[in-house]
Amino acid sequence: MKKRPSIAYPYLIWSIIFIVFPLFIVLYYSFTSKVNGVTVFSLENYKTLFSVDYIKVFYRSLKLAFLSTILCLLLGYPIAYIISKMKTKKRNIYILLFILPMWMNFLLRTYSWMAILGKNGFVQRFLNLIGITGVNLLYTDFAVMLGMIYNFLPFMVLPIYTSLINTDNDLVNAAYDLGANKMQVFCKVVFPLSLPGVMSGITMVFMPAVSTFVISRLLGGGQYMLLGNLIEQQFTTAGNWNFGSAISIFMMILILISMAIMSKLDNNNEEGGKN
Repeated sequence: MKKRPSIAYPYLIWSIIFIVFPLFIVLYYSFTSKVNGVTVFSLENYKTLFSVDYIKVFYRSLKLAFLSTILCLLLGYPIAYIISKMKTKKRNIYILLFILPMWMNFLLRTYSWMAILGKNGFVQRFLNLIGITGVNLLYTDFAVMLGMIYNFLPFMVLPIYTSLINTDNDLVNAAYDLGANKMQVFCKVVFPLSLPGVMSGITMVFMPAVSTFVISRLLGGGQYMLLGNLIEQQFTTAGNWNFGSAISIFMMILILISMAIMSKLDNNNEEGGKN
């Protein structure tokens, strides 16, 4: 039996203190409620989750996260594919330019879209210039999805790009030698080999999209609530840490289920490729 290296103990202690212990605290709060000032164990917080109002919040959050993930995939895959076909020096420059906005603070990037989509913003002025008036882009679902796509698109492009540049060119050349055209090569060889990157990108975009609260607050104007806003409200405004913890645990379960599905699909694709 191999002994655990001593160097691993600090990381283990760190994980217990800052990951496991806080998670148990959140779990504890989610299963407790205050009745006449006394803390009691109950499932009331989870029962409240399934009321009509909160189901609407879950539905809206999942819908916007799903749509933004699909749009990120439709935009991100061609971008990653085009960059992967460039020469090494050139594609490194393009990848650097693509991830450069990520070095800026997330909040500032979101605020910039408020200026762009606002009444005196560039987009509104352009629409007025071509005769389109009375269109309000800010504080709409469109603005929220645009903010999600802008902020999370790099998380879709980078894993797909990594998968594409690691694709074995011998397989691509063999497909051409066997008489396949470009579309057949892409559909039968390139895309299946890039699926691990696609699955990673979907997971990396969907997870923050379904839990964001800054984007929906700033670009949505607080007109409707998403899961992230609901959790923030419970902890900062309502002071109901118990219900906020229950929402957090439920959302974490949803994310874990999504990751499990992505992992299962990824494993099936790998097994299919081996066969």
